[in-house]
Parts: sequence; structure tokens; C-alpha cells
Amino acid sequence: MRNKILWSDETKIELFGLNAERHIWKKSGTNATVKHGGGSIKLLGCFSVAGTGRRVRIEGKMNGAKYRDP
Repeated sequence: MRNKILWSDETKIELFGLNAERHIWKKSGTNATVKHGGGSIKLLGCFSVAGTGRRVRIEGKMNGAKYRDP
């Protein structure tokens, strides 16, 4: 039974997003700004008793069709 299970998970990695922790050095009296936006990437990975699967970048929203055949 155990050798028929495939575990999968997805994650979103953000640069300067709501979930990102920021530490900056700035001169007193100046405002911090982000040049050229931030950005993010979504990744999907899996593993089983046989080992790890490939990691896949997810473009757009994840749906059932993308999950079955990324």
C-alpha cells in the first residue's frame, strides 16, 4: 500500500511580497522604495517511496488539469 502513495505540495516564493520579511538600510528621513516591482514564482514538487519527482514551475493559477499534467 505504501508504495502506491505520491505526496505533492506547491509553494509560492515572493520577493518583496506580503509574506516576505524585509530588512533595509536607509538614510534617516528617506522613504524606502522598491525598484522594478518584486516578483514571485510558484513551484510544485512530489515524492514517494521510490524517491523525489521533478520540480515544476506553475504558470498562472493551479487547476486540476495542470495538477495532473504540469
